[in-house]
Amino acid sequence: MAAYEIYFKESVEKDLREIPRKDLKRVLQRIKSLAAEPRPSGCEKLTGQSRYRVRQGRYRIVYSIQDEKLTVYIVKVGQRKDVYR
Repeated sequence: MAAYEIYFKESVEKDLREIPRKDLKRVLQRIKSLAAEPRPSGCEKLTGQSRYRVRQGRYRIVYSIQDEKLTVYIVKVGQRKDVYR
Protein backbone atom coordinates (compact mmCIF):
# COMPACT_ATOMS: atom_id res chain seq x y z
CA MET A 1 0.00 0.00 0.00
CA ALA A 2 1.34 3.42 -0.94
CA ALA A 3 1.96 5.99 1.75
CA TYR A 4 -0.46 8.88 2.07
CA GLU A 5 0.78 12.46 2.25
CA ILE A 6 -0.17 14.49 5.32
CA TYR A 7 -1.43 18.08 4.97
CA PHE A 8 -2.50 20.46 7.72
CA LYS A 9 -5.18 23.12 7.78
CA GLU A 10 -3.52 26.44 8.70
CA SER A 11 -5.36 26.66 12.03
CA VAL A 12 -3.84 23.35 13.19
CA GLU A 13 -0.54 25.14 13.85
CA LYS A 14 -2.26 27.13 16.60
CA ASP A 15 -3.87 23.95 17.95
CA LEU A 16 -0.46 22.27 18.20
CA ARG A 17 1.14 25.26 19.96
CA GLU A 18 -1.36 24.89 22.81
CA ILE A 19 -0.43 21.26 23.51
CA PRO A 20 2.22 20.65 26.21
CA ARG A 21 5.56 19.45 24.83
CA LYS A 22 5.36 16.03 26.48
CA ASP A 23 2.03 15.32 24.75
CA LEU A 24 2.92 17.03 21.47
CA LYS A 25 5.53 14.42 20.54
CA ARG A 26 2.97 11.62 20.84
CA VAL A 27 0.31 13.57 18.93
CA LEU A 28 2.72 14.25 16.05
CA GLN A 29 3.82 10.63 16.03
CA ARG A 30 0.16 9.55 15.79
CA ILE A 31 -0.42 11.98 12.91
CA LYS A 32 2.66 10.63 11.13
CA SER A 33 1.33 7.07 11.50
CA LEU A 34 -1.78 8.07 9.51
CA ALA A 35 0.40 8.21 6.38
CA ALA A 36 0.85 4.44 6.53
CA GLU A 37 -2.66 3.58 7.76
CA PRO A 38 -5.27 6.36 7.49
CA ARG A 39 -7.99 4.18 9.02
CA PRO A 40 -6.25 2.54 12.01
CA SER A 41 -8.15 0.46 14.53
CA GLY A 42 -9.91 2.77 16.93
CA CYS A 43 -10.59 5.52 14.40
CA GLU A 44 -14.21 6.62 14.06
CA LYS A 45 -16.02 8.16 11.14
CA LEU A 46 -17.81 11.29 12.33
CA THR A 47 -21.56 11.18 11.90
CA GLY A 48 -22.87 13.24 9.00
CA GLN A 49 -19.38 14.25 7.86
CA SER A 50 -16.68 12.85 5.63
CA ARG A 51 -14.16 13.15 8.46
CA TYR A 52 -12.55 10.75 10.88
CA ARG A 53 -11.39 11.03 14.45
CA VAL A 54 -8.57 9.24 16.18
CA ARG A 55 -7.49 9.63 19.81
CA GLN A 56 -4.04 10.12 21.21
CA GLY A 57 -4.30 10.20 24.98
CA ARG A 58 -6.72 12.95 25.91
CA TYR A 59 -6.37 14.61 22.50
CA ARG A 60 -8.48 14.12 19.39
CA ILE A 61 -7.19 14.41 15.85
CA VAL A 62 -9.90 15.16 13.28
CA TYR A 63 -8.98 14.55 9.65
CA SER A 64 -10.32 13.76 6.20
CA ILE A 65 -9.00 11.20 3.74
CA GLN A 66 -8.80 11.57 -0.02
CA ASP A 67 -8.09 8.05 -1.25
CA GLU A 68 -7.92 9.01 -4.92
CA LYS A 69 -5.10 11.52 -4.18
CA LEU A 70 -3.54 9.49 -1.34
CA THR A 71 -3.76 12.42 1.09
CA VAL A 72 -4.76 12.87 4.71
CA TYR A 73 -5.86 16.40 5.63
CA ILE A 74 -5.58 17.23 9.35
CA VAL A 75 -8.46 19.57 10.22
CA LYS A 76 -8.33 19.99 14.01
CA VAL A 77 -6.30 18.82 16.99
CA GLY A 78 -7.37 19.41 20.57
CA GLN A 79 -8.96 18.10 23.67
CA ARG A 80 -12.46 16.74 23.38
CA LYS A 81 -14.23 19.99 24.29
CA ASP A 82 -12.19 21.96 21.71
CA VAL A 83 -12.38 19.59 18.75
CA TYR A 84 -16.08 19.45 18.11
CA ARG A 85 -16.78 23.18 18.05
